[in-house]
Amino acid sequence: MFISLTKIKPEEQKLVLWSFIYFFMLLASYFILRPLRDEMGIVNGAANMQWLFTGTFLTMLLIVPVFGYLSSKYKIGTILTHSYIFFIFNIIIFYYFFTNKLFIETLSIVFFIWLSVFNLFAISLFWSFMVDIYTNAQSKRLFGIISAGGSLGAITGPLIATTLSDTLGIANLFLVTILFLVITFIALKKIMRINKKQNSNSIKKSFQNINLTKGSLLDGIKLVLKSKYLKKLVLFMVLYTSTSTFLYFEQATIVEETMLNSSKRISYFSKVDLITNALAILGQFFLTDKIIKQFGLSISLSLIPFLLAIGFVVLSAKTVLPVLVILLVLLRVGNYTTLKPGREILFTISSREEKYKAKNFIDTAVYRGGDALSGWVFAGLLSTGIGMSIIAIIAVPIVLLWANIGYQLGQNERFHKQQKLNLKPIK
Repeated sequence: MFISLTKIKPEEQKLVLWSFIYFFMLLASYFILRPLRDEMGIVNGAANMQWLFTGTFLTMLLIVPVFGYLSSKYKIGTILTHSYIFFIFNIIIFYYFFTNKLFIETLSIVFFIWLSVFNLFAISLFWSFMVDIYTNAQSKRLFGIISAGGSLGAITGPLIATTLSDTLGIANLFLVTILFLVITFIALKKIMRINKKQNSNSIKKSFQNINLTKGSLLDGIKLVLKSKYLKKLVLFMVLYTSTSTFLYFEQATIVEETMLNSSKRISYFSKVDLITNALAILGQFFLTDKIIKQFGLSISLSLIPFLLAIGFVVLSAKTVLPVLVILLVLLRVGNYTTLKPGREILFTISSREEKYKAKNFIDTAVYRGGDALSGWVFAGLLSTGIGMSIIAIIAVPIVLLWANIGYQLGQNERFHKQQKLNLKPIK
């Protein structure tokens, strides 16, 4: 870390410091709220969570075009400024209703979906804003340091939620989040002011989200339909989200049955996030590069699904929360360590249009649509009287298929590079 810090030039110190604080506070805010979202998913019954996933999917379909339109019309800094004011106001409203225990069942649905919108606007736009502030040369030197701020925030958020959910109460966690978001807002304004004063790299519209996002879902669908390679990527994502949703639903069902106290459930969800984020950060630092370089992309994309197949067999024999937690943590840490970096590598052999339009469609509509679809499948299986141990067995061929698709994609990427086709997309 010290070596990284020495890469900061004197004139960059304030800008990097506020960027670090910005990302730290932003992710800490999100991870304070995320355990509350998991708790809200149980309020109306774990058996009904498929409605929440469907609502999230439909909301995302409505939000993404709005996101693209705003990005094409306004500077990223302007969008973020108004977004944070809007979100802080929203959290104040949530605090009032939760404190007075008003319309809890309806409020839980709204909050569950709202956090996905918060994630899209507040967190997804962060790196677009950073790209607008820093030059390409600066980004190579400084983005690692800024990312460390987010990593610390991802650990601090669930740690705060775990520690304070019992002492402060659930509703008061919103006040902590408001404080963190106010500091986030201050950091944003500081960065904009410093950048304007230095006038070295004025805030401009981001290459990544201008024009390419507008209408990108429809364009992304067309590109996917034309490419076997992209269809495999879609299937890979659907199988990932199906596995993740199955585990999430099973967790919610067991937690609902075994933990009757809301504070205990929030504390539990926070601890799972804390363990996951801490292990994911270690994995990204020490394992990601080594695994991909030593074993290749095919193994990197198929290893976690293969291990999960074994885990589901164990879960079917012993359907208890500790086994489920191990599988959840394995999936989430594996996603950060190998699966997500691997998916990004897969897009390096795609055309520029596919990298943004098709990728945007897969990362939003396919991701959330897969959540919704698998949620209904899980609910349908439960409604027929099938127990969770049987559902775990049903999941085994799904994750094995996922492993196979991951291996094939890795082989496609390897073959493409060997043929030196550069950026020409595979058809």
